[in-house]
Amino acid sequence: MGVRAHRRRTWRQALTLTMLTGTIGALSAAPARSLTPYVYTPSAQELEGAGVGIGRTAAQLLRLGQPEEAARLAALAVRLQPNDERLWSVLAEAQLRSNQLKAAAGSLAKAKALKPGKAGLWFAEASIALRDERPDDAISLLDEGLRLDPDNAGAYFDLGNARVMQSDLRKALKAFEQATAIKPSFWEALNNQALVLFEMGNTAEAIKRWRSVLSINRNAEPMLALAAALNKQTPGDAESIELARNALAEDPNYVLPGHQENQLWGSKLRKATDVLLTQPILRGDVERAEANADPKSAE
Repeated sequence: MGVRAHRRRTWRQALTLTMLTGTIGALSAAPARSLTPYVYTPSAQELEGAGVGIGRTAAQLLRLGQPEEAARLAALAVRLQPNDERLWSVLAEAQLRSNQLKAAAGSLAKAKALKPGKAGLWFAEASIALRDERPDDAISLLDEGLRLDPDNAGAYFDLGNARVMQSDLRKALKAFEQATAIKPSFWEALNNQALVLFEMGNTAEAIKRWRSVLSINRNAEPMLALAAALNKQTPGDAESIELARNALAEDPNYVLPGHQENQLWGSKLRKATDVLLTQPILRGDVERAEANADPKSAE
């Protein structure tokens, strides 16, 4: 699984700047005068409220999957209220989701300067480091965040991903297990435990944990991974064929080795999956998946 985004509050409000026009009456004996327009200047208190309101709207746009629009609004919000770390956080999240990694890092730095004791800001910066494939930096940021918030399951999940990127499988497994100890229903962390165990050669335990994942969520990733593991044990296994068909139908991107690698599948699992997908009985399913897969997911 990839790196995941953390919690943000949802806000809703809009800013209205009012233009007023004054008129000066004309005395009967005086020459006519032109109208004199003037702009209403909001007070500091009104601007403060406006900044928060725009930030709420930006956060709502993030929830609706419109990060570019959210980033534009959040940028306005921080101009109106530059000392609110919440607004910088929203801006950073919007920039991160818009693939503006450098800008997001700058916004997070502003937020952290305003409130360095907020664990979520350290976790968010770690997410950027992971996206930028800097696991060493991510680990130091996650360690600091976990010092402030030691019961954050998502942070342990990210820590496990960083350890996988370092090829430190034992520490990765420990981090993923800490995540599920805090949140037993965290199926993504349980899935990644199985990914690591398979690479470590413990196929039987990996299969056991993938079955546990599927009891929580019938997701395409654990379905195909379990299918590959079962097929490794017993080539042509009927259950593995059925699982593979269901997985490819649900998410055809998993037919692409590049997509598997992006989801931190190790070389052993990718090889086992390749062996599975070359089964003649799956030829039609594989061809349909290849036709429907998004090549960008493998980049």
